[in-house]
Amino acid sequence: MSITLLFGVHAHQPVGNFPQVIDDAHIRCYGMFLRVMENYPEFRFSVHFSGWLLDVLLERFPEDMARLKAMTQRGQVEWFGSGDCEPVLAAIPHRDRVTQIATLSDKIEKYFGARPSGAWLTERVWESSVVPALVETGIRYVAVDDYHFLCAGEDGAKLDSFFTTEEDGKSLDLFPISEAARYRLPFSKAEDAVAWLEDLARQGHHAAIYFDDIEKFGIWPETYEWVFEKGWLKQFVEGVLRSELIRTDSFTNYHARQKTRGIVYLPTTSYIEMNEWTLPAERSQKLHALIQAEKAAGRFEAHKPFLRGGIWRNFMSRYTEANWMHKRMLGASQRLATLAPAQRSAAMQEHLHRAQANDAYWHGLFGGLYLPHLRRAVWSNLLALEAALTAVVPTADCEKFDIDYDGHLELILRDGDLQAFVRDDGDAALVELSSLKLMHNFGDTLRAYPEVYHAKIDQAQTEHLADGGIASAHDRVAFLQPIQPQDAAPDERPRGMFMERLGNIEGVLRPLDCYVSDSEPGRWIAQVEKFRIEKTYRLDADGLSVGFRVLGAGLPAMIETELNLALPSCDGYGGRYVLADGSIPGGFGQEQAFENMRKITLEDSELGGALIISATRPMRFEAAPHRTVSQSEAGFEKIMQAVCIKLSWTPLVGADQRILLKVVTAS
Repeated sequence: MSITLLFGVHAHQPVGNFPQVIDDAHIRCYGMFLRVMENYPEFRFSVHFSGWLLDVLLERFPEDMARLKAMTQRGQVEWFGSGDCEPVLAAIPHRDRVTQIATLSDKIEKYFGARPSGAWLTERVWESSVVPALVETGIRYVAVDDYHFLCAGEDGAKLDSFFTTEEDGKSLDLFPISEAARYRLPFSKAEDAVAWLEDLARQGHHAAIYFDDIEKFGIWPETYEWVFEKGWLKQFVEGVLRSELIRTDSFTNYHARQKTRGIVYLPTTSYIEMNEWTLPAERSQKLHALIQAEKAAGRFEAHKPFLRGGIWRNFMSRYTEANWMHKRMLGASQRLATLAPAQRSAAMQEHLHRAQANDAYWHGLFGGLYLPHLRRAVWSNLLALEAALTAVVPTADCEKFDIDYDGHLELILRDGDLQAFVRDDGDAALVELSSLKLMHNFGDTLRAYPEVYHAKIDQAQTEHLADGGIASAHDRVAFLQPIQPQDAAPDERPRGMFMERLGNIEGVLRPLDCYVSDSEPGRWIAQVEKFRIEKTYRLDADGLSVGFRVLGAGLPAMIETELNLALPSCDGYGGRYVLADGSIPGGFGQEQAFENMRKITLEDSELGGALIISATRPMRFEAAPHRTVSQSEAGFEKIMQAVCIKLSWTPLVGADQRILLKVVTAS
């Protein structure tokens, strides 16, 4: 008896990723993979390319896309759809799921002449609520992990074909992706992988279902040499085609000739590693220790379905920055949905789709929350959409409601091009200052969080496996630059703008976190011992003005306010400080300190503008880069998130200290 190999690969690059990264990915992986596979027309396989990446490849590598089209037309390649800009479908409204899926299906049909019947689920995040949108857009089946089925109580021995589920009377078929296949291909030797498939055939399995990241075939560390230079892919394909026990086919053909294994209802979940990443560091460590103990005792495979972590949406609970971005996106989606059809445009829809790209909303071994340029891509599209929406339906200059559902109201100030959002909590800090013209959020930074992998910082890089294969990215410990444990110390307070501390004559600082909102919008009052501090925010076309006034007795020796400013150049060549006399003391990646400062300009060539900070009274100016330590498949790295500026002055009774942030655009 033969076994059907259903072989699929998923190609994706985040919206906003650097062009050189995409070029390198195509040169080392996408293009190489296609050129190998076109030599074997009998080897059928499936592909999913996210829509934004597909647009880039069609423009930059038309010859390879023509090659892919020819392989499609001869029946070798089957296309899978999904959301166009790779959103987690469960995290966006139904209306946007429909437009995202339909957009990519239309694109595939236009350029490759095939309309997908199957869909790839981003990060294999399953919630039953996505079923109606998939069915409504013509999707008949999706592929999710076999782990999902095990968590539903299914017998692992029967996960060699598709099942059926339904939601609100709409049915969808589900293919279980083999975890054993995902961990073997392409990391074990090619002949061993073929032999494993043949063993499955002898055991009577109907299908071996593989669908995973194509980046494992050339982009992950060591895989280019392994897959292409040492010939793993060629050896595997030829071994499969030589085998009398293995046949390849498309999901479509297999689906047409087989009957469902029956009804199944999957729990809300993703792949097992993702479920662990969604947990806070302390909980994740406990889950990891439990898993390791079960493995050591030889019970893991039997108990795996019951060892679950969190769900993908937990990233919104875990990272306040991801939650803020997500809820701002939902608000823009709702505004777009309320427009009359004649008021909407294709550009608006495209900006919304790009703002829903999953990568910047989460973090694990993969995920791009820690990468400023990916968050910036979300904000750029979100603010471009808001600018277009405001041009059609203007918004109020002042509003107050709990945008991110954290129990604290946010004051929203708008004036022309600028938007300021102040959280009404004890800090009364600015959480967003955005320019619609520049399409940039100066508050788009990330605090230093404790991460479970920080415990690995003192480990050495994992060597090659003894069995002749290569290490998966999940098992490697590498360092892209020197990092010490103290570099990963978590922040005690959020990284906002205008976060105050009070200093005594000995120079000891303590947080000022007892602000209470006043009846006057934009004004907060902090009562401290025998004095009080009044803090006011004013926004006009010239910029944001923040005023401080102290009344009473026993004043502090110093008031310090901290601004964490996200600037596109970060520690690159394009960002620099410019003093009032025109001199340039250095760049954003360097520490700076000046006394009696009244004005300084932060110029950024990537931004296409500058931010001017000025004050009514002299103040001390200190600046340093804020960096976080994170781990990706390439290794540990320190990433600059923002410029951390501290402004301090000696308060006088009744005297105002006003600080103005003025956004200017390049001429």
